Amino acid sequence: MATSARGWGTEAADQPLKPMTFERRALRANDVAIDITHAGICHSDLHQCRNDWHNSRYPVVPGHEIVGTVTAVGPEVSNHKVGDTVAVGCMVDSCMECDQCKEGWEVFCENGQVGTYNGTDKHDGSLTKGGYSDHIVVRDHFCCKVPDGMDVARVAPLLCAGITTYSPLRQYGVGEGSKVAVVGLGGLGHMGVKLAAAMGAHVTMITTTPAKGADARELGAHDVIISTEPAQMKAAKNRFDFILNTIPVKHDITPYLQLLGRSGRMVLVGMIDMMPEFHSFNLLSHNRAVGGSAIGGIPETQEMLDFCAEHEVYPECEMVKMSEVNEAYERLLKNDVRYRFVIDMAEFKASQAS
Repeated sequence: MATSARGWGTEAADQPLKPMTFERRALRANDVAIDITHAGICHSDLHQCRNDWHNSRYPVVPGHEIVGTVTAVGPEVSNHKVGDTVAVGCMVDSCMECDQCKEGWEVFCENGQVGTYNGTDKHDGSLTKGGYSDHIVVRDHFCCKVPDGMDVARVAPLLCAGITTYSPLRQYGVGEGSKVAVVGLGGLGHMGVKLAAAMGAHVTMITTTPAKGADARELGAHDVIISTEPAQMKAAKNRFDFILNTIPVKHDITPYLQLLGRSGRMVLVGMIDMMPEFHSFNLLSHNRAVGGSAIGGIPETQEMLDFCAEHEVYPECEMVKMSEVNEAYERLLKNDVRYRFVIDMAEFKASQAS
């Protein structure tokens, strides 16, 4: 039977998040019910709540970086059991029948994947609601195992920031001996530095902020380039095999393209909108390429979690209470976080029980 859930969400773009009660669906045969212990706060949550992408449907209960404990499973579920620690990312369903789904790229489902929130359930047409809540019900395939021994309080952002940066590094063969640059030191960029370094690459952080240089080195960067210093950019011309561009606002990519060596590639993961034009010679020269990358599929997401467990790679996190999410959103707008917020559900659940 359906269950009542408690969480925080918003009913309009110009309204703050507030406590809400809503219904979670009854457990289907291939579903997993999860008691949520931690939920990451992603910049996408803020955009969706405020309808910045002009596709929000209200009420929005955000959250697509979820960690929790399995409390029930449907009769057809064999890969999860009650008591398991699991994680859910940006999607909770897809057709599972198209070529993309069969090849482990559910994110590119030809019939449309279902977002963890602000999506449409494929079976009953209901609006999906995310992880800023006490529990969630998810199709088992979209539920990843959290490896034993991981710090569960720091796992949640891996389900978005982690896989968003891991996927392009993995797909384009970053490894021992690779010369990698990460542009922008924020929620995505700091994970790009950590992951590329763990893969064995020589990592350079490119930033406009000199003060971030020491922090970048602490995170694993071997070198730092200040992009507003022409001499430093000129000295790095043709240096890199791969550039992970995490800048979240419109910007000229030309200066960064010129840093790629022969057959080098730059992948955009931060900006989702129109970009300024650039001269094609910067691609033709040295056979360079520019592309984009979304989150990975479920197999790659599980691979990423296993990799992070093995190499002890975690995001830098600041724990907040559910009641502090509106303040966290305002701080996100000011880039006032190092580098990801995570909601610890313990205080919220205690307040609901009292």
